[in-house]
Amino acid sequence: MASPAQRLAQALVRRGRFLWPPLALLILLAIGWKGFTTTVRPGQWGVKQVVFGSDKGVHPDIFHPGMHFLTPGAERMYLFPADLQVLEMSDSQLPSSHIPNLRTVPALKIQTSEGYTVSVDVTVLYRIEDAYKVMTQIGPGRLYEDAVVIPRGEQQLRRTFGELDAEDFYKGDTREKAAADAQKLLRDELTPRGIDVTHVLVRQYRYDQRYQAAIESRKIQDQTVFKNQAEALAAQAEAEKNRIVAEGAAAVDVESARGQAEVQKLKSAADLYTRTKAAEGELMVRLAKAQGTQLENTALRGVGSENMVGLKMADALQGIDVIVLPSDGEGGTNPLDLNQLLRRFDVRD
Repeated sequence: MASPAQRLAQALVRRGRFLWPPLALLILLAIGWKGFTTTVRPGQWGVKQVVFGSDKGVHPDIFHPGMHFLTPGAERMYLFPADLQVLEMSDSQLPSSHIPNLRTVPALKIQTSEGYTVSVDVTVLYRIEDAYKVMTQIGPGRLYEDAVVIPRGEQQLRRTFGELDAEDFYKGDTREKAAADAQKLLRDELTPRGIDVTHVLVRQYRYDQRYQAAIESRKIQDQTVFKNQAEALAAQAEAEKNRIVAEGAAAVDVESARGQAEVQKLKSAADLYTRTKAAEGELMVRLAKAQGTQLENTALRGVGSENMVGLKMADALQGIDVIVLPSDGEGGTNPLDLNQLLRRFDVRD
């Protein structure tokens, strides 16, 4: 009697006889499907080439991302990048594996008119605008890089930058103009081949040691001259500032003195006004007193003046004992004869 394991093995063998034909058919269909189709991924262009038949050759139709049918053995699909491409001319080791569509080559070595060598790091940005032109005029795959973009780019860059003097690389506007000229020349040359150059960027430049030492020494001298000129201008500006400050201070003093003079003038005018009014008031008082005196005199000279004199004399003699003596006759007394007066009043020594 068969064991459970043996019975399970026999069942699987019997079932496998029915599973193998469908599985083999699926494998054949998958292989055939892969042979009949090709996939254009995002960021790619597809160009079809017919190898056999009446339509033999490269077809101008551009295939966009997606799955496309091909006749096995008779048609081929060539893929080209559709996004931005980067050509980096530099001696630094860039992590090209982390940057898509990046190709690195050594930095440009530019020979200047003075005989010095300038090493220039340049970045060229471009994209494939017409994959059919690239396929028919250059070739499939990445051939456009090695056959066109790199050699023509180096040639045009050496042409434009080679016209500069070594010191011109310090001048940003001159350097950028040379890069723009190189971009225009590359665009004019590569556009008919289906490649559009969008930017040419100068990232860094390095002189050889001889010229670097010479130009640094000259730049130090130039900077010293500029420094002296700047200090002279600063001294002139300081002197002008001091002059303006002094003029302002003098103007302030003048205005202050003028203000003080105006104040004294006003005080003098006020004092004069006060004294004038006081003198006028005193004059009026004295005039009034004189007029009163005059009126009194007038009154005294008029009728009844004797009575008024008598009254005045009475007022003067008030509190005094009065003795009435005759001035004539036998008992008359002469007021001017003091001896007589003393004897009369029995006044002795």
